[in-house]
Amino acid sequence: MILGMEKEFNVTGTCIPNMHYMVDTSNKLDNTMKLINKGKYFIINRPRQYGKTTTLYMLERLLNKDSEYLVISISFEGIGDLVFQEEKMFSKELLQIMADSLLLNHMELSAFLEKQKNNVESFSNLSREITKFILKCNKKVILMIDEVDKSSNNQLFLSFLGMLRNKYLLRNAGKDYTFDSVILAGVHDVKSLKIKIRPDEEHKYNSPWNIASDFDVDMSFSTEEIGTMLEDYIQSKEVILDKTYFSERIYFYTSGYPFLVSKLCKIIDEKIMPEDGLKWEKEYMDMAVKELLKESNTNFDSLIKNIENNDDLKSLVKKIILDGYEITYNQDNFIINMAIMYGIFNNYNGKVKIHNRIYEQRIYNYMSSLIETSTNLGFYNEREKFIKSNGDLDIEKILIKFQGFMKHEYSEKREEFLEADGRLVFLAFISPIINGTGFAFKEVQGGEEKRFDIVITYNKKMYILELKRWNGEEYHKKGLLQLAEYLDQYSLAEGYLLIFDLRKLKGESGKVEKSIVTLQGKKKNILEVYC
Repeated sequence: MILGMEKEFNVTGTCIPNMHYMVDTSNKLDNTMKLINKGKYFIINRPRQYGKTTTLYMLERLLNKDSEYLVISISFEGIGDLVFQEEKMFSKELLQIMADSLLLNHMELSAFLEKQKNNVESFSNLSREITKFILKCNKKVILMIDEVDKSSNNQLFLSFLGMLRNKYLLRNAGKDYTFDSVILAGVHDVKSLKIKIRPDEEHKYNSPWNIASDFDVDMSFSTEEIGTMLEDYIQSKEVILDKTYFSERIYFYTSGYPFLVSKLCKIIDEKIMPEDGLKWEKEYMDMAVKELLKESNTNFDSLIKNIENNDDLKSLVKKIILDGYEITYNQDNFIINMAIMYGIFNNYNGKVKIHNRIYEQRIYNYMSSLIETSTNLGFYNEREKFIKSNGDLDIEKILIKFQGFMKHEYSEKREEFLEADGRLVFLAFISPIINGTGFAFKEVQGGEEKRFDIVITYNKKMYILELKRWNGEEYHKKGLLQLAEYLDQYSLAEGYLLIFDLRKLKGESGKVEKSIVTLQGKKKNILEVYC
C-alpha cells in the first residue's frame, strides 16, 4: 500500500486487501481450492460486479504461496474482436497474453512462450505448444481466464474450449500433458454462451465444456461475512458502529449482493458521515439506501436494460414484483435461468424472487416513472398541499386527492387500467410529494389478497399504507386484521388502506371510511379509501 493511503470501500475493479475494506471470504476460497486441488475445470459465472475478478485475484495469491503451482492469470477484457477471427491469430495472441502474465516473475518461461508462439498456425499447433510448456514448467499450471464473455460473439472461442476439453480427457487417460486446472470467469456459463453464439436447437446443449465441475460456492455475502468487512473498517478507521445492526440491515436490503453491500458502506462512509465524525448513527442506513436508489450507475443500467430487452422477462418481473406471484424455480426454463444469471432473480427455497430489496425498489421506481411521465399528475400532486404545518405528511389528504385523480382521469377505462397499473399510478403520484425529504419502501405480499405494502418515513415519522384490490367482504375483514398486526409490529396506532374497487355498484369507488380494529386490547385506527 502506498504510504499514507487510507483504505476505502471499493465498488470498481479488483479488491486489494491492503487498499480496500474487504469481507473475509476464506471459507469461499477454501471451497474453491478443493476443486483446484482435485485438478477440476470449472467456470465462475455470476452477475456483474459479483466479485468474480476479486475471487480470481485472491485465489492467485493463495496458489502463489505453494511452490507446487504456477498460475497464469489472463483476461479477455480489451483485447478486441480481431483476435477471434481465425485460429492462427487467436493461438498466437493467447500465447502472447500468457507470456505477458508471466513476464515479471517468470521471465524465462515468458520468453519461452514468446518464442513458441511463432510455431503456431492452428489449434493443433497450440495444443502441442501447451504440452511442451507444461513439461518445461514441471509444475501444476493453473490457467485463469477472466471476462470470457468478451469472446461471446465468435464461435472460435468455443472451438478453443473444445481443444482444452480434448487435452483434459487425454491427460486423464495418461496420453497428454495440459493445464492442471482451468478456471473461466464471466456472467454467462458456457452453455448460455453457446446458445448466444449459435442459437439453433441442434447445438443448444452440446457443450464443449461438459467436462466442467459445478461451481456451487455461494459468492453472496452473509450477515456474518458483512460483519467481517465492518470489523476491518472499525479497526482501520477507529469508527464506532453497531456491527450487528448494520450487518443485518445491509443484508436485509442487498441479500448479500457484493457490489450493493460495498456501495451502501461507501455512501455512509464518504457521503453521510460528517468528515470529523467517528460514529455511524442508525438512521444513516435508510439515508444510504435512499442515496443509492437515486444515483445512476452501470449496475442499475444493466438491470433495467436486461428487463427491457426481453418482453417475457419484463412480464414475469411484473407478476412477481406487483402481484406477488409465486413462480416455481425450474432450471429448464430459459427465461428464469437467464434472469438468475443476470442477477435479477434468485432461487429462494424453490421459488423465484427478485434478487434483493434494492433491485425491487429500483424496478418499482422505474415502472412508476414510466407512468408519471405519461400521465397528467402535476395538477393533483403539488407537494406543498400535503405537508402539515409541523412538517409531517398528511396521508389522508394524499389518499383522498388520489381518489379524485383516479375518478377524473380514469373513470372511462377504470377497470382495464386498475387491473394492470393502479398501484404503479399511486407510486408515481406520491413520488414527487415525498422525494427529497421522505423515503418509501415497497413490499408485495403473496397469498390470496396480493397485498402491496408501502412503508413511508418522512420527517422522522413512519406511515404504513396497504394497497389491494377488492376481493369480497370476507377477505376485506381479514385484510383489516392483517394491517392491524402489521401496525403493531411497528408500534403504530394508525394505518391506511387504499382499495382498488372494481365493483359496479354506484358510489363504491368514492367511499372513505374509518375503521377501528382491536388487537390484544390495543385499538388500531385504519382509514379506508376506495378508488
